[in-house]
Amino acid sequence: MPNQKQTKHPLKLFALNSNRPLAEKIAEAAGVELSQASIKHFSDGEISITITESIRGSDVYLIQSVSDPVNTMLMELLIMVDAARRASAHSITVVIPYYGYSRADRKARSREPITAKLIASMLEADGVDRAVTLDLHAAQLQGFFDIPVDHLEATPLLARYFFEHDLLDNLVVVSPDHAGVSKARRMADLLHAPLAIIDNRDPDKSTTKAEAVIGSVAGKNAVLVDDIIDTAVRISISAQTLKNAGANDIYAVATHPVFSQDAVKHMTESPLKKVIVTDSIQLPEAKMFDKIEIVSVGDLIGRAIRRIYQERSVGKLFLKEERESTKP
Repeated sequence: MPNQKQTKHPLKLFALNSNRPLAEKIAEAAGVELSQASIKHFSDGEISITITESIRGSDVYLIQSVSDPVNTMLMELLIMVDAARRASAHSITVVIPYYGYSRADRKARSREPITAKLIASMLEADGVDRAVTLDLHAAQLQGFFDIPVDHLEATPLLARYFFEHDLLDNLVVVSPDHAGVSKARRMADLLHAPLAIIDNRDPDKSTTKAEAVIGSVAGKNAVLVDDIIDTAVRISISAQTLKNAGANDIYAVATHPVFSQDAVKHMTESPLKKVIVTDSIQLPEAKMFDKIEIVSVGDLIGRAIRRIYQERSVGKLFLKEERESTKP
């Protein structure tokens, strides 16, 4: 392509074990094949990694979500970074679609760790030069790093689902709590819809009364927006609250489908019509169910990697993605 800075350092993409299907989509969008490495687990849990091709002088990108099993996936990433550094990579970029421990981003109580900062410090000490992430639990987590961080956003892709399926009529976007208002407002702007809030201070003990909704949802189709669905207790209770308040069809939208414990059961039995998530976390067959719809972030991350490698603006990619995602 014209007017693009050319680099003499080869581009190498590696997939670790957390999400191989997403890594293959990322590689296709970036225009390169995945490079080869041997990643083995011994019976006692130790991890052995060997990079099976030369990466000397290469710009290396390591793709790994820190998802279940979280500590194993994290150790794989740290060991792979060490292997790449010792193999004389020119630069090492970690691509973390789901940043595990991101919810431990502050001291909510005395004598608590800030584990999200610890992970950032470990990656930097390991020799990482740059990080690429997707929808961090709090955008301020970028400040935990002293290296460049490209924080990608999946909201336009999730909004595109409603455009592509002609679901724009009579919508209201709902935040399941006060903390998620900014993310819900972003979705509301893209869908040109009003905003409502679940005033639920203790989701585990909610009585799901209609009075808990701030805003008008009666007779409307509601879109519940969150960054992570973990146990699905909050999103299911919020859906019941909206149904009690007179909402019609209710959709849940989230970037990261953690789906732990009885999450699938909660969502299946809830009034939710669809649960729309991305493939930032690879879901096993046991966590798939009839209501789920998966939107891939592979193309977004792949194009971001290509732009970073070519030293082009990633910010322009955000603007382009937003325009394409909200076309009628």
